[in-house]
Order: sequence, then C-alpha cells, then structure tokens
Amino acid sequence: MNTNKNSYTILYASVVVIVVAFLLAFVSKVLEPQSKANERIDKKKQILASLNIRGLQNSEVESKYKEIVLRDAIVDAQGRETAAGDRQDQDGFALSPKEIGKDRLPVYYCKVNGEEKWVYPMFGKGLWGGISGYLSLNADKRTIFGTYFTHESETAGLGARITEPWFQNQFMGKRISKEGSQQIDLTVVKNGQVQDSEVQVDGITGATLTSNGVNDMLQQSLANYSRQLNLDK
Repeated sequence: MNTNKNSYTILYASVVVIVVAFLLAFVSKVLEPQSKANERIDKKKQILASLNIRGLQNSEVESKYKEIVLRDAIVDAQGRETAAGDRQDQDGFALSPKEIGKDRLPVYYCKVNGEEKWVYPMFGKGLWGGISGYLSLNADKRTIFGTYFTHESETAGLGARITEPWFQNQFMGKRISKEGSQQIDLTVVKNGQVQDSEVQVDGITGATLTSNGVNDMLQQSLANYSRQLNLDK
C-alpha cells in the first residue's frame, strides 16, 4: 500500500478513531458498576450530612445509612404515600432528579439517637448552574435539624460558600413556617438584615444571586411537600 496517498491517511485515521472509541466504550462499561456505587455512596453521604452526620469514610457509609434511614418513601402532591419505602434504596432513593415531580416526591424517614427525623431533597438554580441538597426536620416537621447544600459551578470564595459548614449550620433550629402559618416562611435574606431569627437566615456577602437561589430552592422544594408537612390545609 502506498502510504503517501490520501486514502491511506484517511483509512489510518479511521482505524485509530474506531479503536480508540472501542477502548473508551469498553473502559466505560467496565467502570460503570464502580461509578454507580460511588454515586450511591455520595448521595448517602449527603443525606447523612443533612442529619449532622459527617466525616464518614466510604467504608462506613452503607452501615451508618442503614442504621439511620429506616424508610425512603415516595409521596404525591396530596402527601399520600405511593411507595412505603420499606425496601431500602428501591423507592425514593432510586428516583433520579429528572424523575422527581409533584406526584413523585422522595421522603426519608430517619431516626437519630432515637429521635424521629424527616429528610427532603432540594433542587434549584444558582448563579452559574444547578444547586441542590437535603434538609432534615425534627418530628414536628417544622424545626430544621440540619442541612446539606452542594453546587455545580458557583464562584469559589463567593457562591460556592453554600457548601461550607458555617452557612449550613445557620439553618439549625430555624423553623420552615411560623406557628399557625400555612406557607413556607423560611427565607435567606441579605447578609446582616435578619429581622426574624425564627425563620430568616443570613445570605452570603458578595453572592446575592446564589443566596437568592438557595432561598428560592428552599421555598419551591418545600412547597411541593406542603400537604405532607401538614401545610396548605
């Protein structure tokens, strides 16, 4: 074969592309189970973090999660359970963000030190991309026990600070709604402008849009659970 011909170059390049594509597909398939396992562990870490259980090694997560999270139910917009969640990881936990909707809402029923807790997933938009997390409530379904927030691409040192403990810890002990209220009163306000410490949290200085994104995420996500939270009666 004449290696100086254009046809040889095109054939050679085509073979290389096919071989590389095959190898990438093969490696992706081989690593897929481990990738999914890592995603499952990370998700469980986030749920546990919202319950103020942090710093676990990957090898510790599964056993701790099984101890703490007793059910992962699915509820509809009326607050009725459509799946009890007794099958660990098969119901609410198995729902991807794209599958979650007003009639397919995951709820995690947990016990921490013998006390009942409820965990709810949160999804929203920050300045540059998606933000998400989990919020846990005490048995009264009004008082926040803990939170965990993460982001896709917020600005380092500004919006990305929603992942830092000092910001997340502000929510502990706050109420999602005032006594007798039938709406979500929990809000993130401009830093230094908290006027009602029962339901307001300081935002991040210099990251107003991300702070607003967290506020909207909490308001909208919790509103989906209004019936399950015994609101909107």
